[in-house]
Amino acid sequence: MFHKRITFLIGPHVSEQFFKARDADMSQKEVYEFNVPTFGKGVVFDVDHLTRAEQFRFFADSLKSDRLRSYVGMMVKEAEDYFGKWGESGEVDLLDALSELIVLTASRCLLGREIRETLFSEVTTLVHDLDKGMVPLSVFFPYAPIEAHRKRDAARRDLAAIFDRVIQARREANAHEPDVLQTFIDARYRDGSRLTNDQVLGMLIAVLFAGQHTSSITSTWTGLLTIANKERVMPTLEGEQKKVMEKHGGKIDFDVLAEMDELHYAIKEALRMHPPLIMLLRQCHKPFKVTTSKGKEFVVPKGHIVATSPAFSHRLNNVFSDADTYKPSRFRQPSPEDKEKFASFIGFGGGRHGCMGETFAFMQIKTIWSILLRNFEFELVGKLPEPDYEGMVVGPKHPCTIRYKRRKL
Repeated sequence: MFHKRITFLIGPHVSEQFFKARDADMSQKEVYEFNVPTFGKGVVFDVDHLTRAEQFRFFADSLKSDRLRSYVGMMVKEAEDYFGKWGESGEVDLLDALSELIVLTASRCLLGREIRETLFSEVTTLVHDLDKGMVPLSVFFPYAPIEAHRKRDAARRDLAAIFDRVIQARREANAHEPDVLQTFIDARYRDGSRLTNDQVLGMLIAVLFAGQHTSSITSTWTGLLTIANKERVMPTLEGEQKKVMEKHGGKIDFDVLAEMDELHYAIKEALRMHPPLIMLLRQCHKPFKVTTSKGKEFVVPKGHIVATSPAFSHRLNNVFSDADTYKPSRFRQPSPEDKEKFASFIGFGGGRHGCMGETFAFMQIKTIWSILLRNFEFELVGKLPEPDYEGMVVGPKHPCTIRYKRRKL
């Protein structure tokens, strides 16, 4: 593509090197540097892999179990408030609705109380411009003088000014807020240095972009596929909700969500069938051999971009039975299909660079659908949407209209 040569590794048989190689042999930095204008200087793909590893440690600190437990309450409040505004019955575009809710939740858990309570509208508009500034051209020419990039750069500057005030106020007040913003403010490198205010914002943007679209898309596909197959799938999910809620008196917390296995499988199966990130990339710095399932051997040369595709790999019938069928039960114990071979399910990546936000994402989507399943009946309006491959992140095509009616399970 242009002056780059790409080697695709499709399926678990040839993917081990892609996911297990050291950063010195197979790196992310070169292939994802197009994110630097959006994320900012000095963070993630603008630093060497050792510094990036420390920055990922900061993010890991924000996802420790005590932090995750505190986030659930925020997620429940946002979801209950949002769905409480729906009528007794009606129609909604599920993707639009859940995208809006995910932004509200992200603002509360990630960006902080100040943003959610007083600056939400302004920040949401700027994040939208930042998001729209990442177009297919950006991958190859991230600094091209186009309108989308001009708006992106202006939004990044305005966000920096807003967060500089919020962060500085927290530093001066020696604040201790229960959100990811505070984790990054408090973070220290091993040499004792800390992130600048602009780098704190860059880390927040990276986290927000990593999770916002993927969560809204996966939560939407979970609903669409469940509703489209409700005679087969819905009784199991509703039965689990009844059982778990009766056991815990209607309460939702971290431990209660962990008991919702069937809902977990439904979400995971939606992500298997429709991964938002259809391609994962690395830059090869050291040649390596791969042997296909048919025994043919190839050498991937230094300098190639190496790619794998969750969208393609997840539809291999020699890995997943009836791969084009929505079948959450395929993940049930004692013999889940994705555990038979390494890297069969790569909806959250895998190996050295598996997504650290996986638990957060499942919590967020489980919270949403636990509340929806217990309070509404649903049906599709029209046909199940097709995937929209025109976007940088692949979701369902509009419209994603569903019809709802209030009830108590």
